[in-house]
Amino acid sequence: MKPGILAIFLCFIVGVENIGAQPIQQKSAATQHWWKEAVVYQIYPRSFKDSNGDGVGDLKGIISELDYIKSLGVDVVWLNPVYQSPNFDNGYDVSDYRKILPEFGTMADFDSLLNGMHRRGIKLVIDLVVNHSSSEHEWFKQSRSSRINPYRNYYHWWNAENGKPPYRFSLFDINHDAWKYDTLTNAYYLHYFSDKQPDLNWENPKVRNEVYSIMRFWADKGIDGFRLDAFQFVAKDTTFPMFPKGFEKNFMLYYAMQGNLHGYLQQMNQQIFSKYDVMSVAEGAGNTFEDAHNLVDSNRHELNIAYAFNGVDLAKPNGYSLLQFKSIFSQWDSAFEHSGWLAVFLANHDQARMVSRFGNDAPQFRTLSSQMLSTFLLTMRGTPFYYNGDELGMVNPNFTSIHDYRDEVILDAYKHTQLTGGNIKAFLKNLAFGARDNGRTPFPWDSSLNAGFTTGLPWIGINANYKTVNVAVEENDPNSCLNYFRKLMQLRKNNPTLVYGKYTLLDKNNPQVYAYLREDAAGKFLVVLNFSAKDAVFNNLTLMAKANVVLANYINKPSTIALRNKIPLRPYEAMVIKL
Repeated sequence: MKPGILAIFLCFIVGVENIGAQPIQQKSAATQHWWKEAVVYQIYPRSFKDSNGDGVGDLKGIISELDYIKSLGVDVVWLNPVYQSPNFDNGYDVSDYRKILPEFGTMADFDSLLNGMHRRGIKLVIDLVVNHSSSEHEWFKQSRSSRINPYRNYYHWWNAENGKPPYRFSLFDINHDAWKYDTLTNAYYLHYFSDKQPDLNWENPKVRNEVYSIMRFWADKGIDGFRLDAFQFVAKDTTFPMFPKGFEKNFMLYYAMQGNLHGYLQQMNQQIFSKYDVMSVAEGAGNTFEDAHNLVDSNRHELNIAYAFNGVDLAKPNGYSLLQFKSIFSQWDSAFEHSGWLAVFLANHDQARMVSRFGNDAPQFRTLSSQMLSTFLLTMRGTPFYYNGDELGMVNPNFTSIHDYRDEVILDAYKHTQLTGGNIKAFLKNLAFGARDNGRTPFPWDSSLNAGFTTGLPWIGINANYKTVNVAVEENDPNSCLNYFRKLMQLRKNNPTLVYGKYTLLDKNNPQVYAYLREDAAGKFLVVLNFSAKDAVFNNLTLMAKANVVLANYINKPSTIALRNKIPLRPYEAMVIKL
């Protein structure tokens, strides 16, 4: 793989957005909603708990651990796709939106899971994958069968007699070509992702109506929200004009938030969101703050929550700048201070592990840095999205061979690197840091064989440290990542100030410390976080008093602290101080 293409591929692995505009201000005041106060816990079902010994996590496995999920204190579970699928992209290639993939279970299992969550006061959000379908979906089978088939216009086709279509970059294709030639009708079809994931034609109102019908099916079952996968890509200029040479280096400018996307969302809101009490969030937030704001401004009647990637994009194998990290999150907060709402996250199923990317996974720092990062996520304004396993401080598995990976996207990229004479050693090193499979290893429940995840052969390797990083061990340690997360959850629930309160950045130019205030009429909190493995100092220029430390990740932290001009901090120390 050529260096430029490798960079693009790795950018996708760790996130694909850049926001360059200045913050914009809105005048309407924030109002209270359950989805603002919620903490979302993402479950990757394939890796959570296997109930039948086939090595793959399933719905019954999740059901068996609902009490554990409840014990975390989370309000919402976001469940990655469990639809019928050939599973090329781990469920993000759907062949039937109204059926459950048999290896995950049955629709009865899904209903049981939903009911079990609701009985415990937990809401369920599901993925809606409708930028594309699987090439094995009946719509696509019909679409490619003939040029006059009624489903032909459900997808984007370019007849070969018109010449080769203008180049479009594919994120997953081995040659990065988004047009796939199909001999059956002598035409090309469009796929921004894999050629097994043809893009749906949202410009066709029949497609939109099909999607709304699917959404009603699940909303009528009682699910509590939708996460719209890759939705910022759905609107396209179907004349397919030629893009400038080299556009793929910043393809988001040409792919995201195009055409009538907002019109489609407003129609979706009118058809679905306005009729059900559901949470709505789209993967991606466009290219500017204005793009993101337009998605979630309540006056526009589109979505609830903007989910932007440029914060998680910062992590690279050689580190990242905390000053830049602070700047990005502070700008986002400023842009949404008066209207709209954000997701706050540092990991998901498309990212490597949070601690390995933003903290320090060395044994002496893993727990502290995990707790520090969790403190950040649960004390910022916005809805926290927290990935399963991060409450345990799970780390990257340190895979060394391409044979350790299961992600077809990675395997194709490896083949491309081989074919083009790329640097295989460097490629594998980058994968060990940022590949998606790093965050998909099985959830460790105990110290038994296969971490209690399965009695069979796991679909992907277990982390080597599972005997010390698992639920059973951490349950019995009051200072573990798990029990610290529970304390954080309780602190956030007991203090709406940490949800709605104003955010103010302090000690802005400190390269080691992230410190900020959260305050409103109900209270005031100072959050101080050392993002480094060295001792640091918080330069306190405004707050001089004695205050209560309500939560800290070091065992020997006093319950009160004298706020002085300089407050010393130990490596990865985190404190939440009530003023």
